[in-house]
Amino acid sequence: MSLIELISGVESHAATLTVVNADPDVRDELADRFAERNLVVTADTLPGGPREFAVLSRDGEFLTAVPVADLLAPGEETSPGFDRRSYQPVLDHLDETIFTSYSTARMVAASREIEDRAWRTGSGELHAGFQTLETLSPTVPTYNRLSERGGLTVHAYASPEGEAPDAAFPVHVERAPEIRETWFVAYDGGGTDANKCALLAEEREPGRFYGFWSYAPETVDHVIDHLTRTYGLMRTDGEESG
Repeated sequence: MSLIELISGVESHAATLTVVNADPDVRDELADRFAERNLVVTADTLPGGPREFAVLSRDGEFLTAVPVADLLAPGEETSPGFDRRSYQPVLDHLDETIFTSYSTARMVAASREIEDRAWRTGSGELHAGFQTLETLSPTVPTYNRLSERGGLTVHAYASPEGEAPDAAFPVHVERAPEIRETWFVAYDGGGTDANKCALLAEEREPGRFYGFWSYAPETVDHVIDHLTRTYGLMRTDGEESG
């Protein structure tokens, strides 16, 4: 399954958050709050039931129920919201969370979250796609530093637009459309499933990205396995590796 197919697969499994016994404006507020998630917010009434709770389900399967107050409580501000501390009761059950229309700045901020996790762990593999060599070049000093961090191995991927950088880590130069059209950062957790995370997005219009982040180990493994299997031969001279 290609990277773009993986985005479409996650997108097709939207979860539903049903707001029960709450005022319509509560449902609208939650819909706004989760507008960038792969989440459909609906309303329902349960006579004799408790007031203002929410039920999360996917494909008709119950996942969890939480008080609406927990979802409306102010969360710690994070940029761009990659940190699971925001909306914890719901995100615990949304390991693959779609976002829409992220700008380049928000994609950079999300990428930094994963890079920081890899840096702090100091082991494992970090795979990052920059779309083009021109985009990769300004980031080389940061990734050189990451590649020098203990047992952490870094791989970068880019299409041959721009000059090949002087990098201390392997650069996979590819003409594959998925490399040119997607932005991704995936960390294998350094041997710990709880540390695995990935960000994968497709640029569907200039400077606007649609995709998902995931803490699901099997999804992170799929992204890294696909990259390793498909682009395993390393080149840094601007030529195709396949």
